[in-house]
Amino acid sequence: MPFSLTPKDSSFYDMFTASAVNLVEATGVLGDFLHDHLRRDELARTLRDLEHKGDNATHAVFRQLNSSFVTPFDREDIYALASDLDDVMDAIEAAADLVVLTGLGTLPAEMGQQVALLQRCAQVTADAMPRLKAMKGLSDYWIEVNSLENEADKLYRRLLSRLYSGEFDALEILKLKEVADQLEEAADAFEHVANVVETIAVKES
Repeated sequence: MPFSLTPKDSSFYDMFTASAVNLVEATGVLGDFLHDHLRRDELARTLRDLEHKGDNATHAVFRQLNSSFVTPFDREDIYALASDLDDVMDAIEAAADLVVLTGLGTLPAEMGQQVALLQRCAQVTADAMPRLKAMKGLSDYWIEVNSLENEADKLYRRLLSRLYSGEFDALEILKLKEVADQLEEAADAFEHVANVVETIAVKES
């Protein structure tokens, strides 16, 4: 069994968990945002606040990384994990902001399904982050996220097919596609998070 140095700085685990829990809250708000037209401005502001909270969490990881002599795993992986979690939050907030800015009304049902997949990704990611400390029971996590992202890809393609079916006018297509693109980016970013976790687990095994 290889010798392992117990890391002196374990604060990163709590930071990653907090970032992931913030995404659970954000995807929950995004679900309300899609369906509650009357509260969209208010919910968009809530998402903006959560995005700022996520930014602060990411910067805290970077500050800690710069001040830590011994890190629990490779510095580049810590940086990538923090950045990818932040990318998810940015895409979620951008999707909501675009809906408000472009004055979209009722959104296609497929977008609700996109958000439901993001909510599942957020929950399994938040459940997985505390397990980084022991590096156990993580394979189910990245397998599930990869599966959810594949589902999100198929859903995105179905939505594009519907957008170009003649049901929507040209301007509405442009608006809806921008929102759909951001939701797809959020799903991709969740997969990037899972891929980094897999890389870390392989290195540490």
